[in-house]
Amino acid sequence: MAPKFLTGDKAGIDDFLNKFDVFLFDCDGVLWSGDHLFEGTKETIEMLRSKGKQLVFVTNNSTKSRADYKKKFDSMGIPCKVEEVFGSAYSAAIYIARILKLEAPKNKVFVLGESGIEAELASENVPYCGGTDPNLRREMKPEDFTNIANGSALDPDVGVVLAGLDFNVNYLKLSMAYHYLRRGAVFLATNTDSTLPNSHTLFPGAGSVGAPLVKAWGKEPLALGKPSQAMMDAVEGKFQFDRSRVCMIGDRLNTDIQFGIEGKLGGTLAVLTGVSKKEEFLAEDAPVVPSAYVNKLGDLLG
Repeated sequence: MAPKFLTGDKAGIDDFLNKFDVFLFDCDGVLWSGDHLFEGTKETIEMLRSKGKQLVFVTNNSTKSRADYKKKFDSMGIPCKVEEVFGSAYSAAIYIARILKLEAPKNKVFVLGESGIEAELASENVPYCGGTDPNLRREMKPEDFTNIANGSALDPDVGVVLAGLDFNVNYLKLSMAYHYLRRGAVFLATNTDSTLPNSHTLFPGAGSVGAPLVKAWGKEPLALGKPSQAMMDAVEGKFQFDRSRVCMIGDRLNTDIQFGIEGKLGGTLAVLTGVSKKEEFLAEDAPVVPSAYVNKLGDLLG
């Protein structure tokens, strides 16, 4: 069935919104692009809250912790509680701490990523290394090959390699991660998005950053961001909702919209301010099709 175009259709918008009690929002490409807040975003959030809707912000961007996102919402003038944010870094931390339940000494995580991952691991009391360690932000030296190969440069307690979006990825970090995997570490990813919406365009995402490691190891990581249903189960477990009364709002078909469809949510809404274009889901052979779409989130104001 073709998705319904809601922009400019006040009656259609009201009918659509009345079907749901809970709205799951992607952030980058839906609410904002980088530091640019899309027109009508704040007012749309306020409108939904005034109708008594429950809002949850489900993001694959692992560079920020939930507390970091709270600060960003504050800077944008959008009321938001830390508890309303559910990021891929938090999802990964929950999985490692509560599902894997690794026992010491092999319970440390080697992070390929930024401080957002480290903060969420710390919130679950999961030990980690790598990440933002300044000693790893350098060129590979000849002696590094020897020290990684003989294990003297590796932490013997590492039992997990967690790959996310790393703005300082380099050959040294990738080599260490690869050798941790060779020594039996579990391979996880916060998400595998190929691109990151920012500043009105796209940049390489976590999946692109971790691609060399996937190529070298020859195996895909277990991803804990959208569209992983492990993430959906975790979100549902925390917020206790009826999936038939939930709508996923996102800009990317193969993560956000697929997340909602595979999770058997009541509906999905695509916005055209981010990655995917309408031609992709209006095609007859489109593999992922949202329930409805709008040009921008603010169009829900009617």
